[in-house]
Amino acid sequence: MRTIWSFHGPGQLLFGRDAVHQLGDVAEQLAAGRVLIITDQSLVNAGVVDRVRDPLTKAGVGVDVFDGGEPEPPIHVVESAVERARSFGPDVLLGLGGGSNMDVAKATAVILTHGGSPKDYAGDQVVPGPVMPLVLVPTTSGTGSEITAAAVLCDTEQGSKFGILSNHLRPKVALVDPLLTVSCPPHVTAGSGIDALTHAVEAYTAIENERFPLPVGERTVYQGSHPVAESLGERAIRLIGQHLKRAVDEGGDVEAREGMALGATVAGMAFSNTGVAIVHAMEYAVSGTVHTPHGLGCGLLLPYAMRYNAPACLPRMARIAELLGEDVAGLDEETAAERAVTAVENLKAQIGIPAKLSDVGVQPDQIPGMAETAFTLKRILRVNPREVTEEALESIFNSAL
Repeated sequence: MRTIWSFHGPGQLLFGRDAVHQLGDVAEQLAAGRVLIITDQSLVNAGVVDRVRDPLTKAGVGVDVFDGGEPEPPIHVVESAVERARSFGPDVLLGLGGGSNMDVAKATAVILTHGGSPKDYAGDQVVPGPVMPLVLVPTTSGTGSEITAAAVLCDTEQGSKFGILSNHLRPKVALVDPLLTVSCPPHVTAGSGIDALTHAVEAYTAIENERFPLPVGERTVYQGSHPVAESLGERAIRLIGQHLKRAVDEGGDVEAREGMALGATVAGMAFSNTGVAIVHAMEYAVSGTVHTPHGLGCGLLLPYAMRYNAPACLPRMARIAELLGEDVAGLDEETAAERAVTAVENLKAQIGIPAKLSDVGVQPDQIPGMAETAFTLKRILRVNPREVTEEALESIFNSAL
């Protein structure tokens, strides 16, 4: 039985409206004379990059912009960012955008510091040491990448995703300004928001730390649930349940945007220590097959996975129903747990997340291959509260079809 757990986060978290105005101070704190912003063209066009660059330039910091970010970023985007960085010579990398851009910034920092190519660092705790300083600034409320120890990239040659997992990837500064998310369109708000809910639910229901099945001698950033992560998971589920639909329906509702920004950040703090589980393993298989956006895929699968896991964590699942605003007074745990699943299904429908895999193009004959792919992701599946077999995965996929 494990008896020790730990908690990791960014070096510093700055949160609040207009926090972006603190970037000059952040640069001074990091002794940064030159900062490379890693972002994408849409954020340049929306004027968001200017809002981030201005406080830096006013502080006398030299700034360059790499705007080649792409959704579900392939390896070549990191290679291009590395080339741009080497020509500019930054002291700090600033990842600006959704999880994709921040993951590119993380992988770029690894390559600039340790050389090689991104795939050299695929896996858990492969990065050999600290990387160049990172400042991560999200413009969506969902991935938690500004907090986490992971970068996920696409290997287009293999048609698959891979992760770089290391606590060295956590930034020196995570700066979360809810006002930067106001321009986020409804479909992105919905996809990233349901992704954050998935993170919170998987962290809250993860296998307990003392039962986490880590082989002797293996190192990992994930460790199962513990008291701090449990508290954070509860807070994140409540915040997201209260604010996600409002943020999707009324993008200019700053209170809803702030609630979602905090919910996603807190969820990131939780899951980046406990780990993610069966939903993410299944989503990797789905996105590799029909190329759905990550958040949408996670949100689609979440209630089906919750129903599968419920027998292994009934008290927690019943509590999720309460956190999402369901009246569970007088209900037994099994009935209350089903209310949690129903609450997520209803939220999905309200914000436009597809109900079924067939809605995103999955065909019945693709299910066995997806189950086989998901079952290979042992480092994720071992976080799940209920044992997972390939047959179980196939059954869940079929129920979601």
